[in-house]
Amino acid sequence: MNKKQLEEQIRIASGKEKADLVMKNAKVVNVFSLEVIEADVAVHNGLIAGVGNYSGKQEVDVNGQYMVPGLVDGHVHIESSMVQPQRFAQVVVPHGVTTIVTDPHEIANVSGAQGVQFMLDDSAGISLDANFMLPSCVPATPFENAGAKLTAVDLRTFYSHERVLGLAEVMDYPSVENTAPDMMDKLMDAGNKRGHIDGHGAGLPEAKLNVYRTAGVKTDHECTTAEEAKARIRAGFYVMIRQGSAAKDLDALLPAVNANNARKFMFCTDDKHIDELMERGSIDDHIRLAVKQGMDPLQAIQIATLNACECYGFSDKGAIAPGYQADFILLNDLSAFEIDRVYKNGECVAKNGELLVMKEIESDLPAAVKNTVTIPKITPELLKIQANPSGEALTIELTPHSLVTGKKQFKLPVKESFFEADPTQDVWKMAVVERHHNTGNIGLGFIKGLGLAGGAIAGTIAHDSHNLVAAGDSDEDLALAIQHAAALGGGLVVVRNGQILGELSLDIGGLMSSKPVAEVLRGLKQVDQALEKLGFQGEFHPFSALSFMCLPVIPSLKLTDMGYFDSDRGEHVPV
Repeated sequence: MNKKQLEEQIRIASGKEKADLVMKNAKVVNVFSLEVIEADVAVHNGLIAGVGNYSGKQEVDVNGQYMVPGLVDGHVHIESSMVQPQRFAQVVVPHGVTTIVTDPHEIANVSGAQGVQFMLDDSAGISLDANFMLPSCVPATPFENAGAKLTAVDLRTFYSHERVLGLAEVMDYPSVENTAPDMMDKLMDAGNKRGHIDGHGAGLPEAKLNVYRTAGVKTDHECTTAEEAKARIRAGFYVMIRQGSAAKDLDALLPAVNANNARKFMFCTDDKHIDELMERGSIDDHIRLAVKQGMDPLQAIQIATLNACECYGFSDKGAIAPGYQADFILLNDLSAFEIDRVYKNGECVAKNGELLVMKEIESDLPAAVKNTVTIPKITPELLKIQANPSGEALTIELTPHSLVTGKKQFKLPVKESFFEADPTQDVWKMAVVERHHNTGNIGLGFIKGLGLAGGAIAGTIAHDSHNLVAAGDSDEDLALAIQHAAALGGGLVVVRNGQILGELSLDIGGLMSSKPVAEVLRGLKQVDQALEKLGFQGEFHPFSALSFMCLPVIPSLKLTDMGYFDSDRGEHVPV
């Protein structure tokens, strides 16, 4: 804002001149005082000039509708929606989300710095403020093979970008504690340039939180219990209450929120699929769920807006007050949080669930994010697991809606000296195929709890290195599913008895589709219908759950392309 614009804003604030736009007769939600104030709101040059009694060149009588600040998703991986950033905005903005803080480490693990640049470029000029944290751990760990490596030097050039805020979730705790040189450089760069560093404290005991905070880490989205959340609040962290497609922690964490510490909480989706975003919403869903659990709607709105803005230094966002950006939502009812209209910078950008202002989608994709699946021919013979004398195999135990897994020995059928899956115990064979460098690595193991009765599924979404992950009850179906996912150039595949029942192509890095949202939803519906044919009746999504079974930084047993990794022991272990 220059001097002339400042003078103009002051004249409008004082009522000496008319504002561009005045929202008349609104019930304004004040997130500073947690009260509702009946007033007019004057908007000029995309900013709120005043709250009180105003007249404007354009006046919109909202007839007592509630006026709420635009919502903020404090930590989200756009890639997990399975659509590119431009189309992601089409889905979340009508749900009231006007600002996000995103970490592109999914595409970075596939395509490196060029993947990060693609996300920055694709999110430019959309009706959503997409702010970026730079991937801190590419590869995520040394216990698997990823598609790229990003050093502190590789990240440094991105700090000149105005929408880059700092360093994304630091999940490699040992590198921090052991002061690994490159990690120290990443932390120093983030601290000196923007000052924002996100954490990933999954399973960390309270004593180790000191290391993270001393290193400058200020947030954590991996709390799964109220006690973990309280420990992080005491240590000075902001705690993100996550409610995504795989991890749903809101119910467990809400009891930790009270009047004394509520300002240190914010909401995030982390990973949420496009169908669930369409059906349930984004941060607006958090608010409805929190209110249903007994939270004051005004408190929930404060957590969904002002808190995240203060955490990330957005000094002109997150409130309806003079000098703040005119990002707001109109509601008929606070508790139901049913959104009528969404405004961005004083312009109505969404109404009745539809985005009104859309950037033209470019059809050409950079080479770095295309054709990212390279694997050898996978035959059933390559998927066999030698049995041991006990006939028992170490198995991952899946817990629905949680990233944390158990580990248990199961007595499994043995045929010609090889272990087989056992659908009667809901134990499936699992495979992780390295798909970036054609190494031929195949990690093999077993998983219990997918809730499928037969067949096989395969996909190229496998956090965080995003190799090709599959599970099935026969080596033949398993091999077919893997080969077809590769033939798609990445995607999701459902197979049974040698037939492909459903598929969704994800042509951008094997993670996202370049197709319109409606086409992606049709593909997902086909996949879901195919899963029903495999007998799935659960309340979680098997593909989402399976994608996190490859994440060795989350306790306690996971499968990578190099085999089982036991995080309790910090090493690979045999079946």
